Amino acid sequence: MGSKVDEIAIMGLTGNIFDTECEYVIPLYQRTFAWEEKQLTQLVEDIDDVAGHANYYIGSLIVSRQGNRLEVVDGQQRLTSLYLLMSCLGMKLKHTLSFACREKSNYTLNKIQEIIDGDRSRFDVDHMDIGLYQGIKTLKDKIENGSLDRNDFLKKLERVIIYRIEVPENTDLNRYFEIMNTRGEQLEQHDILKAALMSYLPDKHEKAMFAKIWEACSDMTGYVQMHFDVRYREWIFGYGWQELPSDQWEDFKYAEGLNLEEGGGLSIADIVKKDFRVSFDQAVEEGHTRVRFESVIEFSYFLLHVLKVFVRINGIKGVDREKELLKELLDDKKLIESFDNVIKNGVMRGRRILNHKRNFSRSFIVCLLRSRFLFDKYIIKREYANDDSDGEWSLKEMRVSGRQSKKRPYYVNTCFLRSGEWAATNDKRTKTNLMIQSALRVSYTSPKVMHWITTLLYWLSKNNCENINEEALAVYDAEIESIASSAVIDNFFDADLDDGYMMGVNTPHIVFNYLDFLLWKSDDKKYSDFAFEFRNSVEHWYPRNPSEGTFETWSDGVDRFGNLCIIQRNINSKFSNMSPEAKKSTFYKMIGKGSLKLRIMSELTEKNEEQSASAFWKENACEKHEDKMISILKEACGIED
Repeated sequence: MGSKVDEIAIMGLTGNIFDTECEYVIPLYQRTFAWEEKQLTQLVEDIDDVAGHANYYIGSLIVSRQGNRLEVVDGQQRLTSLYLLMSCLGMKLKHTLSFACREKSNYTLNKIQEIIDGDRSRFDVDHMDIGLYQGIKTLKDKIENGSLDRNDFLKKLERVIIYRIEVPENTDLNRYFEIMNTRGEQLEQHDILKAALMSYLPDKHEKAMFAKIWEACSDMTGYVQMHFDVRYREWIFGYGWQELPSDQWEDFKYAEGLNLEEGGGLSIADIVKKDFRVSFDQAVEEGHTRVRFESVIEFSYFLLHVLKVFVRINGIKGVDREKELLKELLDDKKLIESFDNVIKNGVMRGRRILNHKRNFSRSFIVCLLRSRFLFDKYIIKREYANDDSDGEWSLKEMRVSGRQSKKRPYYVNTCFLRSGEWAATNDKRTKTNLMIQSALRVSYTSPKVMHWITTLLYWLSKNNCENINEEALAVYDAEIESIASSAVIDNFFDADLDDGYMMGVNTPHIVFNYLDFLLWKSDDKKYSDFAFEFRNSVEHWYPRNPSEGTFETWSDGVDRFGNLCIIQRNINSKFSNMSPEAKKSTFYKMIGKGSLKLRIMSELTEKNEEQSASAFWKENACEKHEDKMISILKEACGIED
């Protein structure tokens, strides 16, 4: 018998998750309740962040049915926290949660109302489980003394869903728990999504290949080729391990020599087999390169990007054309919901996906692999080499040296050459691509709004459907730059401001970073030391509130674009109150490594005849600087004066 998966509403019209005839039992081999203030606060905040009428999938609960008991194998911390939270919200819950052979834990649960009421005469702290006791107090304080709107929170709680998964009968639970504990993490939404998509496939051969590709793509470190065993790299990526994988599922379906016991990841049915062994062997980057590459996004977000690409490439539309098929915001908490909506409501090539889920799984896993290959090769990573703890932006492709069993990977600048061009041209193009991508990366720090990655993956997929298109890739930087310029137009030039370019600290970061890119591009030799960093604080060069008694306030122009710069948040807070010349002399080292606009502002801060540097900046230099910077931006954005 396979695993049974149910969507359970935490709180619904007909009851709640604890309103059941079965009893949830935490077995003795589980550790005691261990969530502290950090995890409990995060739970409350995650639920409070639920927006609109969407469901929030809070995770998974693995149970083993023992007659009228549901033995909790995995997810007990979350389940117990929900029990405490709902009790603290004043809900009267059935006593259907207990701990096997743990007297203190059960005593604490039985006295939960007395603890909430603060009636010390009705319970004995010495008989309490201290973890549960502190958890109740933390949640009570969060509800009573925080900014939580109780009624609104209860409505959001009605939209919280947990996946309850029953393991197969006769499962060795101690063994299952040991393996999951060794893994060190609970099932994530993408684990559940993987199981759901695999269930649509008809046979074990396809399931095994699907799982092998999924597992390789899910490790976002390094390059995807290195997450396949050596024997599969050449088969999938060609002799040199650098060919774009096939776009036909039939080319993967029956891999020669594929061991069907491999590649299933850690699905429930597989890990409880007697011959299963936890393996820590991974494909590693071998040889003298000694580099480590870190992705700019996590796997859950990568799946959302690929889903959007998949929908666009295949022209998928919703059954109801008036309703959006996918939300614009990338929300990893709604990963399963996003896929469900496409599968249930999408129409692909004139056919409902709901009626052809098998084809959806096949096509999507191929798209996932191809997208990951393109992502690794053409979208920036963070590279750590030579013990550099800070790392640097990297845009490289993997090559192979050696033959047969002695093949080893090494990394070179990603190729953007047209036939017949010199290598120096490629180095220039690679650097330009790297700079504009890193400008976008530091402008959009939240993974929820990194739409530029979706745009680039779609563009790459569209232009590389058959093979690498040299003509297209040679103008890749122009495509990336158009993303930045469009953002500047939409959020700055089209902001419809009555008083010119005076957005002050609300000026979008992309405006400063795109301008820095343009300045770098105009003289990359002069600015060869410049790199985009996470400069996330917009500041005034001439301060809004000057240090008391030092110089006059500039009330009518302090917020203008020419007077603004972008710096790291950790720069001394006095920066904002010092005069321009004081900033120039005090922070000259930071300025010398900072934003290019900031460097230019500092250079322009000089005395002029009888005027101080601050006065000259305020009355003359700032306006001229702004005019020049705006002119550079307008020309790049195609805006005529």
